[in-house]
Amino acid sequence: MQTKPIEKTGKKFHWQYEMSLFKNPTIFLATAKAILIALAITVFIIGLITLIGDEFSADAFAFIGKLILILFGIFAVLLCLGYLLYAAIMGGIYSVDFEMDENVFVHTQNPRQAKKAEKIGTATMIMGAITHTRGAVSAGYNSAVRMSSTTEFARVKKVVVDRKHSVIKLREIGWNEAYADGDDFDFVADWIRNHIPETAEWVVKE
Repeated sequence: MQTKPIEKTGKKFHWQYEMSLFKNPTIFLATAKAILIALAITVFIIGLITLIGDEFSADAFAFIGKLILILFGIFAVLLCLGYLLYAAIMGGIYSVDFEMDENVFVHTQNPRQAKKAEKIGTATMIMGAITHTRGAVSAGYNSAVRMSSTTEFARVKKVVVDRKHSVIKLREIGWNEAYADGDDFDFVADWIRNHIPETAEWVVKE
């Protein structure tokens, strides 16, 4: 839900958005994707070492299959429980401030939530280090230090417009997200499209 409409100060546009962490899956899916990639890399490395060491035997493939099932099963359970805990601590809401001008788009977690997110991220990072879970360390680090994310329009390679979930995703090196509703959603989408390179991929989700 957009709590403050777009306002213009000088050459910059500002607005604020509050999103339900229980109803909108955007944050959950982004977190799951980041941890899943780290987990997949870990499984690949372990699997490759195992296969080479056992000369690609049937037992080696069986071991890798069991490893994948166990790790991804644990991942799914911990992700769901962890996300529910995170959402509860944050009061069920993700609150964020946005700013954009001719050159950049900035996504900043609201100050009143930033301290909570920093503590949660630090705890996640410590637990990940203790349990040797690289994905948890990475996710915790991002939560602890990445309170603001800036995207330069000139370097955007892809944009995904998802009106159903009130989000516009921009990919430069990594991904950034803009949230808005109604006419403001259309304004932000048009602004972004008019300021990114013509070569950038533009995807509209139905």
